[in-house]
Amino acid sequence: MPTAAILQPEARVRLHREHLEVVGRDDTSPDTDTLLREIPLRDLERLILAETVQITSQAVGAVLRRDIPVVWLGGSGQFLGGYMPASPAHGQARLTQYQRTLDSTFVLRTAGRVVAAKVYNQRRILQRLLANRAAESDPDIAGAATLTWLESLLATVGTARDVAELMGFEGTAAARYFQQWGTFLPEAFPFERRSTRPPLNAVNACISFAATLLYHEMVAACHVHGLDPALGCLHRTENGRWSLALDLMEPFRPCLVDALALDCFSHQILNQDHFEPRNGGCYLNENGRRKFILQYERRMERQFLSEHTGHRTNLRQQVDQQAVLFKGSFEDPERFEPFLMN
Repeated sequence: MPTAAILQPEARVRLHREHLEVVGRDDTSPDTDTLLREIPLRDLERLILAETVQITSQAVGAVLRRDIPVVWLGGSGQFLGGYMPASPAHGQARLTQYQRTLDSTFVLRTAGRVVAAKVYNQRRILQRLLANRAAESDPDIAGAATLTWLESLLATVGTARDVAELMGFEGTAAARYFQQWGTFLPEAFPFERRSTRPPLNAVNACISFAATLLYHEMVAACHVHGLDPALGCLHRTENGRWSLALDLMEPFRPCLVDALALDCFSHQILNQDHFEPRNGGCYLNENGRRKFILQYERRMERQFLSEHTGHRTNLRQQVDQQAVLFKGSFEDPERFEPFLMN
């Protein structure tokens, strides 16, 4: 159980020896507290709590002592904050990071690799989807044209003169990619464009929620390896966001965030009953978030043989590896290789 997500309203988490106990009301005894679940600490790697869940200080201390981060999600699934285990001081590494972030050549090179990897992965996702469609029916001519266009854009990314131009390439690629990607969704869940803050439909709600979960994991990986997650290359460094985490997670969006959302609708894991309107947008409800987090965990932990690294791995290990490779690029820029799909 790498991740435990406690989302039931008014549940309480407490420590009992080497376990976390989740106490709350269930349908069979709505008027009395019931032990809902026991979670062995030895099996836990991260803990996600809804803001309506209470946790004792003893339980917080126990998970932090075992290097387990704690995340709080708001009622709409937004990341509110969390606790990070104490990590060793990395003063010299951060000083070097600050220097590299002010080096325009380093920044452009790193941002270019991130955008190229994301576009490559977007193309691979569409390539797989189109291959499945061709096996079931006639070839998709528009889809084939999109693949050709993305391939030509990949060659153009390396010619960018600054980060602003790279962002333009990334935005253009995303628009063309999502236009084609949306054709693979069931008719009951149409998708015209990406919308955030708020997400305007169920598909955007899933994409945004998955991105929130991935964003927190990348922030945690940066902290663990002594990086300042606020100092971005592709995403401009500014107050109020972890720009480096946004950079490093970009190549994972197609294969994790987008692919997961598509699977949930195509395989009828989620339906209209798992969403609710709120604050002018559409969001996963409690039951929907529970189902989605389960699918997110399965995808993150699924083992595969990487053609690029030559060994078995999973997406969660690759998320952590991105922070390691980026840190290594301070001394040797060639060490940073963003994640590429098979």
